[in-house]
Amino acid sequence: MKATLAICLVASISLVLYFGFSGQSRWLHCPECDSILKNSSTRRYTAGDTFGVATSEKTNVSHILFGIGGSVKTWNKRRHYCELWWKPNITRGFVWLDEKPSENQTWPETSPPYRVSEDTSRFKYTCWYGSRSAVRIARIVKESFRLGLENVRWFVMGDDDTVFFTENLVNVLAKYDHNQMYYIGGNSESVEQDVIHSYTMAYGGGGFAISYPLAAELVRVLDGCIDRYASFYGSDQKIQGCMSEIGVPVTKELGFHQIDIRGNPYGLLAAHPVAPLVSLHHLDYVKPMIPNLTRIDSVKKLVSAYKMDPGRTLQHSFCYDLRRNWSVSVSWGYTIQLYPSLVTAKKLEMAFRTFQTWRSRSNGPFTFNTRPMSSDMCERPIIYFLDRVQSVGMGQTLSSYKRSVPEDGQDCYWRDFLPAYAFQFFNVSASTLEPDFWEKAPRRQCCEIINGTDGVGSMVHVKIRGCNHWETVTPP
Repeated sequence: MKATLAICLVASISLVLYFGFSGQSRWLHCPECDSILKNSSTRRYTAGDTFGVATSEKTNVSHILFGIGGSVKTWNKRRHYCELWWKPNITRGFVWLDEKPSENQTWPETSPPYRVSEDTSRFKYTCWYGSRSAVRIARIVKESFRLGLENVRWFVMGDDDTVFFTENLVNVLAKYDHNQMYYIGGNSESVEQDVIHSYTMAYGGGGFAISYPLAAELVRVLDGCIDRYASFYGSDQKIQGCMSEIGVPVTKELGFHQIDIRGNPYGLLAAHPVAPLVSLHHLDYVKPMIPNLTRIDSVKKLVSAYKMDPGRTLQHSFCYDLRRNWSVSVSWGYTIQLYPSLVTAKKLEMAFRTFQTWRSRSNGPFTFNTRPMSSDMCERPIIYFLDRVQSVGMGQTLSSYKRSVPEDGQDCYWRDFLPAYAFQFFNVSASTLEPDFWEKAPRRQCCEIINGTDGVGSMVHVKIRGCNHWETVTPP
């Protein structure tokens, strides 16, 4: 009798455990994903999460599959940002739409091809101030994975108003072993956003990258995460919730830019960190980055420089003219600041606070140091913006920057400023950065003023170069 009772008890417990966990196993399992892994000719997968790639080829843009969150209603307004970086037949990926475009809407050949997202009405979404579209966009990585495309090493997510700088993105991702589980991106610039959403999250508008092995794990649990984190505002939060369960932290790269700011982005862009520019987002929510140009035209101007020297774009260099006590700050491909005084490097590398926080529109805090931009023209540098850039052969570029007239037309009439105003242009010569520059320990490059003291015309010539041994930027 006791033996019979024991057998019944064990059987009962087994049934309870089976039915209790069978529901969980359904959302943990992704049959079509398993099929993709087994049938892929370029990978082999074992239960030990070991991925092997059949080639040692260095990562290139063909190894990236982009998943862009879009909407039929907003695409025509935002597609110009995507078309700045998308290269038909070179870049791979899709814009994922909420519905199929109307029959009389011709899909542009210059845009990424589109796919229509699956219906997500079965999922929970309880964030009262958000939008259910977050659920659909969170599932883009899963729907992209299930396509089973060959030779994908990285899934890169972004928004329809995200501008990617793909060569720099490739160089960043190539630093990492794509056979390992990596989750790469950046935080918000506004501390209030990081506090509300997360410091441990890669923000979706700035874009983030997920390696293939991590995507294989993510797609198994994603749908369950979406329901468990139904109160989360954004798709990127829901993705990060899954990452927490998998146990993979975000690897932060400084070149991903959410642009969670309001106002003028000048100060942020003119003080770019020593890292390749990977992405820009939210450009419709800030002023044009170059005065007297539209938002899209100002980005095109920056992209024109990027095409000449991707790795150098927005990179900072400082130099001094000790004869006239000048300090010059160059943000290559974008802007130059001329100070008719000697300013320390510590101050020059700090961003002017030309913007406010994203949510409260206050003066901070931000996730980087800032300094105020005075309304007094005598306490501000003379500012120049990119005019044009050209290749001059032998791996050299020549970029020209033209003085920007203040909006109110006011100048400073201090004695030190008047001679500086005579210079309307800066020319900057530089060698094209080699791709492996960013594989080395980061260091800001140096510069020197070539002809700023000879009074030739109204132009100053600056040369950017690698720093010499023992060289520092130290004013007397």
